[in-house]
Amino acid sequence: MPMQATTTTPLFAAELTPNRSLSARGAWVLFGLTAALFAMPGLLFMSMGGFPVTALMGLTGAAIIGALYIALRRSKRSERVTVWSDQIEWLSVDSAGQSVLRRFDPVSIRLVLTRDEHEKTNAVCLRDGKDVFELGAFLSTEDKSSFAKALGTALRRARN
Repeated sequence: MPMQATTTTPLFAAELTPNRSLSARGAWVLFGLTAALFAMPGLLFMSMGGFPVTALMGLTGAAIIGALYIALRRSKRSERVTVWSDQIEWLSVDSAGQSVLRRFDPVSIRLVLTRDEHEKTNAVCLRDGKDVFELGAFLSTEDKSSFAKALGTALRRARN
């Protein structure tokens, strides 16, 4: 029997996003500064006949800008976890904007935590039978720990 969307108040709702310390405008400023800082010495070396140095500086600048662009695209990921009294909804949006909505039964789902030797939470997973889904892989260990505690409390409330 497929689970239906409900209109009641959720027991728990969390929006998980990666830490975005750089805004879109800040990224463009950083791209421009990087290009300018690599272009100035590159033009100087080119005027002295050092074409290989100019080419390598251009490649290095392009690699840095490319890495920043990829990092900014990955920061657009997000996840939304909502615990209702009769179901759990997990909406995952990737960096391209594609979203996947999964629904689980709170009675059959299990919260699985992976911890390191210092008891820090490395992964927060939902296990439904043989399927395992990792939630908030992009979160820091402190954020994972607090999220796992809150989610575990909400799951216990949903089962009662």
